[in-house]
Amino acid sequence: MSNSASSFADVSSGCTAGTPVPADSPIREDIVDAVRRVRETTPLAQSFTNFVTINLVANAQLAAGGTAAMSFLPDDVIETAKIAGANYINVGTLLPFYKDALPEIAQRLNYLGKPWVLDPVAAGIGRTRTSILQAFKAAPPTVIRANASEVIALANMWGLNTESAGDASEHRPAGVESVDDVDSATGAAVALAWYLTEQHAKHSSHDASIPCAVVVSGIADLVTDGETVYRLSGGSSMMTKITGAGCSLGGVIATYLAVSDPLTAALSASLLYNRAGEVADTTSHGPGSFQVAFLDALWNVTAEQVAESEILVQ
Repeated sequence: MSNSASSFADVSSGCTAGTPVPADSPIREDIVDAVRRVRETTPLAQSFTNFVTINLVANAQLAAGGTAAMSFLPDDVIETAKIAGANYINVGTLLPFYKDALPEIAQRLNYLGKPWVLDPVAAGIGRTRTSILQAFKAAPPTVIRANASEVIALANMWGLNTESAGDASEHRPAGVESVDDVDSATGAAVALAWYLTEQHAKHSSHDASIPCAVVVSGIADLVTDGETVYRLSGGSSMMTKITGAGCSLGGVIATYLAVSDPLTAALSASLLYNRAGEVADTTSHGPGSFQVAFLDALWNVTAEQVAESEILVQ
């Protein structure tokens, strides 16, 4: 491991505390199965994502073993959703027509019983983005993937967060970057996961016994189904030096969501990203070569390597 990868791993591990998930835990078996199933069945996960990161999102989905489809037209998205295993909506780089299109797509996905992942990029910034994200409360996703500030802002926006004191604007992301640490978003993430599960049980064909999930990306990732909070260490500091690492993770979570339950999809994709980031860090020489090495690592990291990763219960 390179010095940068080693130091990042040390910092990441130092940010987490909890009880390790046993080596023989069913969770690890589910992760192995999810990684293998994606590579064996190449499931289709459709993305409505931003212009800046669309290429990396598609390539990451392919490198993880899935199949990608990208569209911005509501009728295309809805028709493709009928044959896709899961879908991904990312609210970065918005256009005016998205204000009506995205809520309509979300409503149709839930009506069709199709699972989907939301990345609420820059939540809390701008009236158009805020209007879209507020509309998603009535037609919520199956999984949310975001940074800490975005998770806190979304929970505040939906009236769910009771732990963050002060004005909601204090937790507004700095552009697409978080101004909050992962720990501070724990309460908001749990509240969001509970809400997603409750709403899907009421208004869709989603099995209420299968909880939804929220992923908070950071130095040490947090994944929760509203009942249990998991912490995942690892990755590489170079992931902050390429555009779209977080956005593409949302797409890969959708790939895994096509073959597994929300919690397994969230854990599997996040752990795959952390292991691939570590591998890429050892062979790259800067952001350009890191991105190439990262895609190669997504392709080459084994299901066993993903499942054997450190998983802590907080």
